[in-house]
Amino acid sequence: MGVHAAGVVIADRDLSDYIPLCHDVKGNDVISQYPMGPLNDLGLLKMDFLGLKTLTVIEDTLTLIRKREPDFSLKNIPLDDPPAFALYNRGETIGLFQMESGGMTSLSKQFDVKKLDDIIALIALYRPGPMELIPEYVRAKKGITPIKYLHPLLEDICADTYGVMIYQEQVMAAASKLAGYSLAHADLLRRAMGKKDKEKMAKERKNFIEGCARTNKILEKKANAIFDLLEKFAGYGFNKSHSAAYGVISYQTAYLKAHYPVEFMAGLLSNEINNTEKISVFVGECKRMGISILAPDINKSGLKFTPEMWEGPQRPDSHGAPTFNAIRYGLAAIKHVGEAAMEAVIREREQRGDFTSLEDFCARLDSRVANRKMLESLIKAGAFDFLGRDRAEVYGCIDDAMGASIAAQRDRLAGQVSLFDEATASTTARKRPVTRWSEHEKLSYEKELLGFYVSGHPLDAYVDVFAAKNYRSIASLADLDDRAAFKIAGAIVQVEKKFTRKEGKPFAVLWIEDLKDMLEVVVWNEVYLKVSDLLAVGRVVEIKGTVDKREEALR
Repeated sequence: MGVHAAGVVIADRDLSDYIPLCHDVKGNDVISQYPMGPLNDLGLLKMDFLGLKTLTVIEDTLTLIRKREPDFSLKNIPLDDPPAFALYNRGETIGLFQMESGGMTSLSKQFDVKKLDDIIALIALYRPGPMELIPEYVRAKKGITPIKYLHPLLEDICADTYGVMIYQEQVMAAASKLAGYSLAHADLLRRAMGKKDKEKMAKERKNFIEGCARTNKILEKKANAIFDLLEKFAGYGFNKSHSAAYGVISYQTAYLKAHYPVEFMAGLLSNEINNTEKISVFVGECKRMGISILAPDINKSGLKFTPEMWEGPQRPDSHGAPTFNAIRYGLAAIKHVGEAAMEAVIREREQRGDFTSLEDFCARLDSRVANRKMLESLIKAGAFDFLGRDRAEVYGCIDDAMGASIAAQRDRLAGQVSLFDEATASTTARKRPVTRWSEHEKLSYEKELLGFYVSGHPLDAYVDVFAAKNYRSIASLADLDDRAAFKIAGAIVQVEKKFTRKEGKPFAVLWIEDLKDMLEVVVWNEVYLKVSDLLAVGRVVEIKGTVDKREEALR
């Protein structure tokens, strides 16, 4: 039995008074045994309640903004903000609701967004079916081709969409205005057109032609042509109220990104704390925007990502309020530490002050919280760098710190006086013969635990080489035509081995990173067989290839 992901049935009494109910396969939810059709026939209301992570991102962003602008509200923002529209037109759509796919980014750059209605239309058009209307819409919008209407009365209905019907409401309005349909009848016509019911369509065509003649004296040939047009668009039309709701949310994210970039990016990052790949994408966008990402610090980091104060001149859009130019990595976003454990760390820090050493950290936290795996991850991620010591050296003190902490906690439980507090500094200060991590090891740990590099980049050592060989940047590939040749260099971030469908031949999909951007690279079988042994994460490689833009996203 299929269950609608967001459908909720609503009645004026217990649902069991109207329909048979049962539990879903997991036994968690009560569901209707009737499908949608009979529910409608019984007069029950079915609503779709969609959960959008973006709403949480917006709320988290507002919480951060209100720390410096307590009265800020999205209700008061203008709906015609040029800096917000400019993000769409420049293709800077990472984090913008409904706009992050490569295809949508490419379309928004063509669209010349100047008003909220343009965003609403963008969302309605970029779906299977209506996508074939995009070239016609864009040409008409830019004045390349003249806008034509089959009948003057259609101009009022389609003027805002440049003669192209993209909304269901336009189909209904046309039937009402031209053929005298009631809106209820027009909705039935739209549904029949969408389902392509031949019997109903033949009947409706007759009604429509008669209605056009009776209401507006439209000749049969012209009425038939208009009906054909409505039938074409009815199969594609998107509900405008749905598109408008999504469009407003998208615009709100654009406004926040344009005017409160640090708070907005912190909100985005905080909602992906369990997804290091997504974090890597957002961190790359932060760097492009000039926002520094600061390493996690057990004395400065919050549970999630938090803005930090701007240390230079105020930004021009600060309105005199304190501003930020950096985001501190959240402790809960570090792999293998656990959110509950990090809540305990922050609670202890807020109650008793900053931690002064690894031993102090272990002593003040329950050993079940400060376990070895958590300590290893924090040290490798740089959260103890405030000690001013090499990470490998601090890492080598874990056993002593945990041992002293457990002994001190045992003594306290036994009611004995512990000398641990006086000895916390001595273990930390003890010099241990340890092998320092190589730069590659250090950076690999950061990438594994944080999703990006903090203290450096594997490519830093190759900057002069890259400049001498005149490699293209990944960002510049977007300016090339489809199938154009290129040469780049970068570090391998991800390797995925695959097999062709027909012959089962191996090939690989790589993600390559330069100092600013990432690129998906497909290594087909003939080349793969020659270089497969070289395809390892972290390896710096030169790549010669051709651009593939057939699926809109660059590869």
